[in-house]
Amino acid sequence: MQAEGPLSTAITAFLAALVARHYSPATVATYTFDLRHLLERVGERGGEIRPASLTSHDIRRALATLHSKGLQAKTLARTLSAWRSFFNYLARQGVLQANPCLGLRPPKSEKKLPNAPSVDAMAQLLAGVPTGEPEDLWAVRNLAMFELMYSAGLRRAELIGLDIGGLDGVDLAGGEVTVTGKGSRMRVVPVGKKAVQAVQNWLAVRANVARVDTQALFVGVRGARISAGVLALALKQLAQRQGITSRMHPHALRHAFASHVLQSSGDLRAVQEMLGHASLSTTQIYTHLDFQHLAKVYDQAHPRAKKK
Repeated sequence: MQAEGPLSTAITAFLAALVARHYSPATVATYTFDLRHLLERVGERGGEIRPASLTSHDIRRALATLHSKGLQAKTLARTLSAWRSFFNYLARQGVLQANPCLGLRPPKSEKKLPNAPSVDAMAQLLAGVPTGEPEDLWAVRNLAMFELMYSAGLRRAELIGLDIGGLDGVDLAGGEVTVTGKGSRMRVVPVGKKAVQAVQNWLAVRANVARVDTQALFVGVRGARISAGVLALALKQLAQRQGITSRMHPHALRHAFASHVLQSSGDLRAVQEMLGHASLSTTQIYTHLDFQHLAKVYDQAHPRAKKK
């Protein structure tokens, strides 16, 4: 067994190992945040706490403290998973004989259905581009981004990562988009005519603002690849501009894609492939949305369903 250092040193080494294994910056940041919780909860008392001294009781008490501070079950599950990965790493390094997180489970979370905008809401959102105003160029970009997200069910990071002429990009002639999603899984998804036209419109003006050294399909005001924050703000402002009062966020467009395709086709496997879900169980949440739609139609249409 290797000699072990303080808990904080072990955490630093683990995070460095994640970077060396090419984990995304967002993933490393999440691990950093969750492991900071571990340090705060168990304390280091002058740097004397060693990872091998922590027991399942310490971990359980730390989780209970986080729960009492209002952290949701989903967040606690992610936090415990990060801690478990950290201690597994130490076990592989020979620092630990057993993972103190083994056998522990976070509180069960209430399953909530995703917020899926209706077909009418999406039509209202993507109704068109205003003309005759200074920000028209950015309106063209925004329409292209959101038409593409809705047409292909893209995640926010997948849209931001699209390039011109790169591995991840839009084939306008073929009417499809290639993206690399979670777990480095690559998939090809069809793109509708309206999205293809919107992207073509954006490409016609993109050179006016994009830096010559960027391959990013969608850029911001500085000409570099658009950020997640700018994307979310652009969607919020477009929704307000189009008179949509309900909260609209980027992932809602992916939910809308999944629920609307499933309602029309009933093909859960096809939706799974297009979303890039590794497990069909992840996609099955949209069957609940589909059932809600069917139940609403039933209540409105069936003569024996109406209340007198």
